[in-house]
Amino acid sequence: MGAMMASITSELLFFLPFILLALLALYTTTVAKCHGTHPWRRQKKKRPNLPPGARGWPLVGETFGYLRAHPATSVGRFMERHVARYGKIYRSSLFGERTVVSADAGLNRYILQNEGRLFECSYPRSIGGILGKWSMLVLVGDAHREMRAISLNFLSSVRLRAVLLPEVERHTLLVLRSWPPSDGTFSAQHEAKKFTFNLMAKNIMSMDPGEEETERLRLEYITFMKGVVSAPLNFPGTAYWKALKSRASILGVIERKMEDRLEKMSREKSSVEEDDLLGWALKQSNLSKEQILDLLLSLLFAGHETSSMALALAIFFLEGCPKAVQELREEHLLIARRQRLRGASKLSWEDYKEMVFTQCVSAHPPFNLFCSFLPLQWYCGSARSPCSLSGLLPSNSYQHKPPRLVAWYRIATATPSL
Repeated sequence: MGAMMASITSELLFFLPFILLALLALYTTTVAKCHGTHPWRRQKKKRPNLPPGARGWPLVGETFGYLRAHPATSVGRFMERHVARYGKIYRSSLFGERTVVSADAGLNRYILQNEGRLFECSYPRSIGGILGKWSMLVLVGDAHREMRAISLNFLSSVRLRAVLLPEVERHTLLVLRSWPPSDGTFSAQHEAKKFTFNLMAKNIMSMDPGEEETERLRLEYITFMKGVVSAPLNFPGTAYWKALKSRASILGVIERKMEDRLEKMSREKSSVEEDDLLGWALKQSNLSKEQILDLLLSLLFAGHETSSMALALAIFFLEGCPKAVQELREEHLLIARRQRLRGASKLSWEDYKEMVFTQCVSAHPPFNLFCSFLPLQWYCGSARSPCSLSGLLPSNSYQHKPPRLVAWYRIATATPSL
């Protein structure tokens, strides 16, 4: 009898999973029918009015296509194909986030005008992992305003006239004098990057160009930048992984500079001698060490990348526009004659204000922002696009991997119209 009961029990245990599955299927069918009998339940959930597009591969989406290298004077094949297929506003998946990309000027202007109200500026998590959680590019709200105020107070109008303008002239002359003779060739992009990096390193940490420590930091920064604009794959050997290593090295240099500065302040019991951003942050703010490190790294990134790219492209476009070169030459010759008349040898603030042609070009940068339109909890990718390129682009445009992310936005307030 006991053997029979044991046999029946084992058979029931064997069929138990199938019985449970059958009951679950019956329950699901019954619930579905009950929902179908009520008209108000038959109403489908309204989906947001999203633009057309594609999600791409699972997890990675279309990130790799978005980051593919392309000529700096074009928006790239990814943007061209998507705009041609889906229109100027399309849906995608980038950096693990649902994304809506916009190439519509009116919509981009609307987003920029409503930043901080309807839209919140943000960046992919991978960018925050490289630049740091206290970077101005990552922070929002009061924390961002505090960091921004420190930077703007440091770059006051008085400092721009008395310190920054002479520094720009000095670094410009250093670069020009280092160039080979007229029959030599060199990379304008490389020289522009070296110029802007040395200028930023001097104003941020009082590091002089040409020194061994400055050159090591510049090489680490090059590796760092390759990871910022790469796919966020944190595996040994990838650009992102190398960038994290370079970030640690760069922060190590900044931290040593900070410790030396603090030691000098405590030993001499006086203010910091070096007139740079590091000294300003130590004297004029209550930021922690981690906050100062991320602030200096983010400003080095922001000031270097935007300026070096603008300089390199200015040289590229000027070569194809002799009229602009002639107007620029006449402007500078006029300023040089005025300097000789008043017996001056260096560029002054008054000279800078007389650069009408230069200021006109600066007021209309050669890029348009591609921002986005997105429902609540969606992210928006931004890319850059040169304007007025007709007839200026040669077939062998210089290939490189420019930073494709300018800004990301999220809806900060849900409104029915969106």
